[in-house]
Amino acid sequence: MDRLAGQIGASAGRLYPATEPFDRRVIARGDGHLIYVEQCGNPEGRPVIVLHGGPGGGCSPYMRRFFDPAHYRVILFDQRGCGRSLPHASVSANTTAHLIGDVAAIRAELGLGPAILFGGSWGATLALAVAQADPGAVTALVLRGVFTGRRHELDWFYRGGAGRFFPDLWEQFRAPIPADEQGDLIAAYHRRLFSGDPATEARFSVPWLMWENALAGLDSTAAASVPTDYARAFARLENHYFFNDCFLEEGQLLRDRPLIEHLPCIIVQGRYDMVCPPLTAWELAQGWPGCDLRLIPASGHALSEPRISAALVQAMDGLRTAG
Repeated sequence: MDRLAGQIGASAGRLYPATEPFDRRVIARGDGHLIYVEQCGNPEGRPVIVLHGGPGGGCSPYMRRFFDPAHYRVILFDQRGCGRSLPHASVSANTTAHLIGDVAAIRAELGLGPAILFGGSWGATLALAVAQADPGAVTALVLRGVFTGRRHELDWFYRGGAGRFFPDLWEQFRAPIPADEQGDLIAAYHRRLFSGDPATEARFSVPWLMWENALAGLDSTAAASVPTDYARAFARLENHYFFNDCFLEEGQLLRDRPLIEHLPCIIVQGRYDMVCPPLTAWELAQGWPGCDLRLIPASGHALSEPRISAALVQAMDGLRTAG
């Protein structure tokens, strides 16, 4: 990929102005799931499918601003159980395979040809899984804060690796769990987030969410309060996926990388990402001829960090002249 092309794009690394969707719809996917989908930008433009993080984060108007609206047709959707998709916080019929199927259904519903996949964190995981399931439906990948769902990546964040750098926040995350259950915090939180008691689920969703939010950026702090409905959906969905190893075989996304090595890929990775450390992005990029790994200095994990945002805009601007 041509770095210079990204640096001299019309936006010069700045976010594009806020835009409103030209289309909003809900797609029924069976099993009771209704998927919210929106499109913005140029209806005749090059398609980009945005895959949000979490699982459970939902998409936001901010995510529309990384793309030249005169060039790109941008498709955003809320994954099963979160955002404006229904049923809210549901983990029934909610696996990686279901999400891959949802992307295919969205493409069919909208009549999309091959598209760029744009995703960060869990969105990068899903982008890799979608591309490997149907390489012909993808023209390029733009990934941020790469996570591939391997056990040691989960252990880093939930078994004390990141906690060595943030002992105070780590203690706050562990504190609600009895000492004899702290050896497996994913399982301990799972028992409470799926207890069937709404008050208990709401109470334990907040520390789950705040642990991740507090480490997302170099200057992040845990919010004093978060909407209960959002926290419950985020915590339940993320924990459900992590409890089940993201519904992937161990190492699957790296093992199956040869299926997509003909595709161009740009990785924007914070040098000091404490949620998804740079080693995973480095491993994914090694030996992939068309993969351009961009390690961003003085940056962490969050999409909203200035250098991360600028690098993603530059990446998308650089792809305007590509295939």
